[in-house]
Amino acid sequence: MKNLFKLTIAFAAFFFYNSVQAQLSLPQPSPKASVMQTVGLTDFTIDYSSPAVKGRTIWGDLVPYDKLWRAGANSATKITFSKDVSIEGTNVPKGSYSIFMIPGKATFTVIINSDASASTEDYKQEKDITRLTVNTGGSVVGGSVERLAYTFTDFTNESVTINMMWEKAKISFNVSVNTDKQAVENIDKAVSGTWGIYNNSARYYLDKKDYDKALGYVNQSISLSDQWFNNWVKAQILAGKGLNAEAYFAAAHAKELGDQNINGFFFKDQVEKALIDWAAFAPKTKKKSK
Repeated sequence: MKNLFKLTIAFAAFFFYNSVQAQLSLPQPSPKASVMQTVGLTDFTIDYSSPAVKGRTIWGDLVPYDKLWRAGANSATKITFSKDVSIEGTNVPKGSYSIFMIPGKATFTVIINSDASASTEDYKQEKDITRLTVNTGGSVVGGSVERLAYTFTDFTNESVTINMMWEKAKISFNVSVNTDKQAVENIDKAVSGTWGIYNNSARYYLDKKDYDKALGYVNQSISLSDQWFNNWVKAQILAGKGLNAEAYFAAAHAKELGDQNINGFFFKDQVEKALIDWAAFAPKTKKKSK
C-alpha cells in the first residue's frame, strides 16, 4: 500500500512538472523575425530566425567557412515576392524561396532555392534559382551587429538592395522589379474595364428607354475604347430616338469592328439583321454619269 502511494505521488509530480513546462514561456535564443518592404508594386517579405553573437566567434567557427548555411537559425530563411523580379540579372517568378549562404573569408555565395522550406539536410542544388558571389564587408552600423538582421535599403520604384548583417559581416545583393511595365498594364486593364462599365450603364438606360442618358454613357464608353459592342449599343439607342440614319452608320461600324473579332462577335446575327432592316437609311451612293 505504501509503495502504491509513492507511485501515485511520483505520477502526480511528473504530470504537474510537464504541465508547468508546457505553460512556461521564455525568450528564444534565436527569436523569429520578419521584415517587409513594398518596392513599386511588388511586396518583399523575409522570414527568418535571429541568433545573437553572445561573445562568440561567428565566421569560421560557429558558422564554418565553405559550408552550406541556412542564413539564419532554427529553420529555413524564406523570401517571398508578390510579383516577378530580377535578382542580379536572373529572372525569378513571384513566389516564396529559401535563402542559403556559403560563407568564405573574402566572399559569400548567396543562394536562392525554389524549396522555400528546405533545411541544410534536404537542400538540393538542382533546385537553385540563382547563385551570387558577394564580397563580405560593407558598412556595418556601429561596427558590429549583435543579432542577425535582414534589411532593405536604397529602394526606389524599380529596385532594392537586400542586406544580411551579423557581427561584422554585411552581405548585400540587388533585386529589380518591373514597376513601369506593371503600371502600364494596370492602366490598360483599368481603361479596358472602364469602357465596359460605361457601356453596361448605357445598356441599362437603353432598357429603361431613357435614350438621352444612355447615349451619354455610350459616347463616354466609345471615347475610351472604340469597340463593336458599344457601337452596337449606340446603334440601338439612336434607333430608339428615331435617328435611323445615324443608327445604320453605328451598326455598320459595329459590324466592321466585329468582323475583325470573329470569336467575340456574339451579336453578329442581330447586327446584320439590323443593317438589313435599316437599309433604307443607308447613305445613298451617287450614280456615275455616262
